[in-house]
Amino acid sequence: MTKRRLYSTSHFFLLSILLIALMGASVFVGTAQSTEFVIVHLRIPRILMSIFAGASLALCGAIFQTIFRNPICDPYILGISSGASIGAALAFIVGLDFFIFGVTGFALITALLTLLLILSIAKISKIQSPHILLLAGISLNFLMASILTLLMVLNHQELQKIFFWTMGSFATVSYFDLYFYIPILIVSVFFTFLFSKELNIMQLGDVQARSLGVNTQKITYIMLFISSILIAATVSICGVIGFIGLIIPHLVRIIWGNSTRNLFAFSILLGAIFMLGADTLARTLGGNTELPVGSITALIGAPYFIYILLRGR
Repeated sequence: MTKRRLYSTSHFFLLSILLIALMGASVFVGTAQSTEFVIVHLRIPRILMSIFAGASLALCGAIFQTIFRNPICDPYILGISSGASIGAALAFIVGLDFFIFGVTGFALITALLTLLLILSIAKISKIQSPHILLLAGISLNFLMASILTLLMVLNHQELQKIFFWTMGSFATVSYFDLYFYIPILIVSVFFTFLFSKELNIMQLGDVQARSLGVNTQKITYIMLFISSILIAATVSICGVIGFIGLIIPHLVRIIWGNSTRNLFAFSILLGAIFMLGADTLARTLGGNTELPVGSITALIGAPYFIYILLRGR
């Protein structure tokens, strides 16, 4: 084992221990009395979902940044999250938030419809480039955001629910959500590492990657589709939680380099740790009032991103 691999392996082991310790501490931290029911039926699914969501968003951010070779790409840049937000808003407006999978189901459907619309626009376009997907996604993101704003303005009675959902929360997560989510996460991680070698080569550029036998267009579309499905599932359950998919891959590259295997593995682990820590703060800092977890990630992530920009000039 090389010195660099031993260095990465030891760090991964230590971070795994940190995650397990944080999980244990998070079980007994909170404003509610730590009864058996609270721990088993409320906190454990919430803790697990925060770990999975953080890992997923960080992984998707790393994939997007690798594919587009753009360090400011994040998982929401294609507009999937905005599409999911519209579905959630509609569910709140028609009163489906009281049903199991009511908000989640609507959000997932509109997120997938947004993805299909992006792929359709890219297919109709005569330019075969992943950047067409990026531009189509950015355009739809603005369109979906404006529709969401109109829905919020025209439905004052549901404004607070919609706003809180768009800032992200794990308060309503159940075991049903985990049963739905875990298979999607496992498949996504499997394909990510399956194509990690090809994605590593693609960082050299499309021309050089094709000369080395990599079908860049095929790999790009497969990974974007898989990532988008994972993003749609994540956002449909816990809302829009920003900065994790943007900041975590940056931090991983600084410490462990650009190798895609290290990038994906450490992004998953650090994303899980960061999200679990943020959610624990969200349900304890406000006393009897729970804070949106997205506000915590933004308070930490935005200053760090500004620091990166200033350091890099």
